[in-house]
Amino acid sequence: MWELIRANKRRSAVLVLAMLALLLALGFVIGSALAPSLAAGEFYDDYYVPSFTFDPTAGFIGMAIAFALWMCQASVAYFQGDSILLAVSRARPIQRSDHPQLYNVVEEMTIAASLPKMPKIYLIDDMALNAFATGRKPENAAVAVTAGLLGKLNRDELQGVVAHEISHIVNRDVMFMTMVGIMVGSIVMISEVFLRSLRFSGSSGRYRGDKKGGGGQLILIVIAIVFAILAPIFAQLIYFAVSRKREYLADAGSAVFTRYPEGLASALEVISTDTEILQSANRATAPMYIVNPLQQAGSMALGLTRSHPPVEDRIRVLRGIAGGVSYAKYQDALRRTGAHHAATLPRSALRQGVVPIREAHPDAVAPIATTAQRMRQAGDLLRKVNEFVFLSCACGMRIKLPPDFKAEEVECPRCQRHVAVPVAQVAAAAAVANVLHETAGTAGTEKMGRTAVGGTGAVPFAKVKADAPLVAPPPLRVQRPAPGWSSVRCACGGVLTLPPEPELKEANCPRCGARIQISRAE
Repeated sequence: MWELIRANKRRSAVLVLAMLALLLALGFVIGSALAPSLAAGEFYDDYYVPSFTFDPTAGFIGMAIAFALWMCQASVAYFQGDSILLAVSRARPIQRSDHPQLYNVVEEMTIAASLPKMPKIYLIDDMALNAFATGRKPENAAVAVTAGLLGKLNRDELQGVVAHEISHIVNRDVMFMTMVGIMVGSIVMISEVFLRSLRFSGSSGRYRGDKKGGGGQLILIVIAIVFAILAPIFAQLIYFAVSRKREYLADAGSAVFTRYPEGLASALEVISTDTEILQSANRATAPMYIVNPLQQAGSMALGLTRSHPPVEDRIRVLRGIAGGVSYAKYQDALRRTGAHHAATLPRSALRQGVVPIREAHPDAVAPIATTAQRMRQAGDLLRKVNEFVFLSCACGMRIKLPPDFKAEEVECPRCQRHVAVPVAQVAAAAAVANVLHETAGTAGTEKMGRTAVGGTGAVPFAKVKADAPLVAPPPLRVQRPAPGWSSVRCACGGVLTLPPEPELKEANCPRCGARIQISRAE
């Protein structure tokens, strides 16, 4: 496997150098065109003959400017690219307690891939189905999945998607694709600035040929225009071609790590038929996802302009693996399906042994009730990262309140009891939600709506005291159960540990901030 990583690094270095050469060539041509570097010609019988005595100084200056621009963008991408990508995608970190199954799956695939450190896990605030990986190196990588993915995929399908993204981390694809994407962006930016400058300066006659060398300058401008139009196209095609081959390699890694190719195949089938639109995706981040959200199945995009192989081909290759799982078996399936041109696996990977295909997880054939339960868990997780406040009624109903909820109590939709709302906790959640709104550019509660959500539905604001003033609820009165250190429980479920000081008469709940009055038992 180490040879696979080294081969991937060598190919990456060659492609990065090729993209850099294209970028510098563009800078040279544009710099030469924008500077009057042609000497004047002579007239012969009223005919002007230009003299092409070319001075490359302006071209070298253009190369230096292009390289400096790329260096600035590459530095930002290298040191902050993962954070920027996660922020743009509205991804927020989650812990094991938030979704134990996802955490367990990532742990399993980390061990299977022999990563030195488990990637951080992020949840994307969206019900569309997708996922991506990011990070400079395996030691600081991250895997981000959408809430919809957790709700609609069973365990085997989720494991296949996570293994695909971890394969990108193992193969060092994430950083390479980020750097190539930055180069493509630099080439597009330089070309766009040059073409726009010609548009705005054309009317002034700056590039009109006079009788003293303007004809030669015009030739350079035409060459620069053609190069500025073609260079971004070539760079984008290279970027897409490299991305397509790496997707095949990551699919192979997913099959090997999970020992169950059907998991990823079934997941790709579900994702490709999803009708939800990933709101946070854009042209820069779309190629990072497991399925390009801007080029779903059935799109009219030509093969050369696809950042991913057709989903139908990927599914057919995975389901064509037979007689065990290995990189060699995956390459055989590629050849049988006519996609052998995409096989870029080195010999060391092909020499690895074949392992038997495991049985499907029981969750893969779960009834509809389990699917509905996954959707509820995904919805609760989405509300949790959006700072919803969860209350428990005495009848067992869980009520979810948005962070901008301002009533003092809410009616339980099951037993019609009036449940007190911990105002301090809701106010703290609202403050956190406002910070997230300012940093991420969108408030997570917009999708959930201004409703108090119960375990089986939503309670409209008409059933709560929405006009009640935002005042602190009366303090909770408790008796210290015994001398010395002791603990009491607040109405919100928070536990307050009391020191042995007898003079302590009042404290605040560490969870909701409510006041608790303490008295000694007689």
